Amino acid sequence: MDRFEGVVVVGGGAVGLTTALALAQRDVPVKVLEAAPALVEEYRASTFHPPTLEMLDGLGLAAGMINQGLIADKLQYRDRRLGKVAEFDFGLLRDDTPYPFRVQIEQYALAKAAYERLIALPGASVEFECPVSAIEQDTDEAILTIGTASGTRLLSAPYVIGADGGTSAIRHSLDIAFEGMTYEDRYLVVFTKFPFHEHLTDLAYVNYVSDPREWFVLLRSPGLWRVLFPVQDETADAELTLDAAVEERLQGIVAIPTPYPVIHRTPYRVHQRVAATYRKGRVLLAGDAAHVNNPLGGMGLNGGIHDAVRLSQALSGVWHRTLPDGELDTYSDERRGIALAHVQAQTKQNAAAISQADSAARERQQEELRETAADPVRAREYLLRVSMIAGLTKSNR
Repeated sequence: MDRFEGVVVVGGGAVGLTTALALAQRDVPVKVLEAAPALVEEYRASTFHPPTLEMLDGLGLAAGMINQGLIADKLQYRDRRLGKVAEFDFGLLRDDTPYPFRVQIEQYALAKAAYERLIALPGASVEFECPVSAIEQDTDEAILTIGTASGTRLLSAPYVIGADGGTSAIRHSLDIAFEGMTYEDRYLVVFTKFPFHEHLTDLAYVNYVSDPREWFVLLRSPGLWRVLFPVQDETADAELTLDAAVEERLQGIVAIPTPYPVIHRTPYRVHQRVAATYRKGRVLLAGDAAHVNNPLGGMGLNGGIHDAVRLSQALSGVWHRTLPDGELDTYSDERRGIALAHVQAQTKQNAAAISQADSAARERQQEELRETAADPVRAREYLLRVSMIAGLTKSNR
């Protein structure tokens, strides 16, 4: 059995690599184990909120993300028939954050930037093609079972962080309950290079579009528009992604005489779940391994980055013996509490607001949004919630 005298991070995605980088910058030896043969350039999250940018700035990553991405200084609620209903200006947060905007960029840009900085640091490494299938632990160490091309190997370490996604082998192996629910509806997300901004009047980079028949979300990132649709029937995934099916949905937004230039499409289930604990002995959870939520509002990845920074603060202090071991329990309690009280609550509210099918109720919601956006005090309070600033103290940022 091999032994690593440091922290092993299971999962080389954006959250795992950010966690590892934050630890390595605090002089904690760290090793990342990733199942894939290389960094995965997947189309997933694309929104980075103000407090996340503050945290990334502390790691030396924010400037690069901002330079590569799009600055979204407005948030729009629209109606498929009426167009713009209400617009919120992130400039109202200028006294609350040095980044009063969102940055729109695919999450693999963060993973790549974190990886490049991480491997340049002493005591840090990333190993690919290392799928972790199980973990055991005692009072002194955690022991990982890793599958390799040549067979199975065991690796022990004083601490392990599970950042291995919603189906986390670490969480399953430790029998940590993943409490919550799964939505009946699925989502279909489509990526296209079609310039919606040239066809829809006064379009922002972040748009939530209500409609009694089929609502959708329209998000822009560099070179792409991402469209998220609800799937409210039992159509098989393979049928949902057929060219004709995708084309029909897109033509319903803007009718054009030629096929849409679609570069990616995928359906997925939506969950609202939080782990019963983010700590079990020498093992800690972060990101989707600890919590998953409705993607409306872009809070999943952002919450994972917040986990990464808070966990690195706690674990580096314990590692260097400047903080007691109980700081790891505090991390678990704090981050789990925020996931339940703020992230889960806000994403449920986001989903309920955009999916309202009753015409009278939808009109009432739209009028309330108009009134809120028109009142600077109420608009700021709203933006504090949807930007994930509410619930975080200055010490967490």
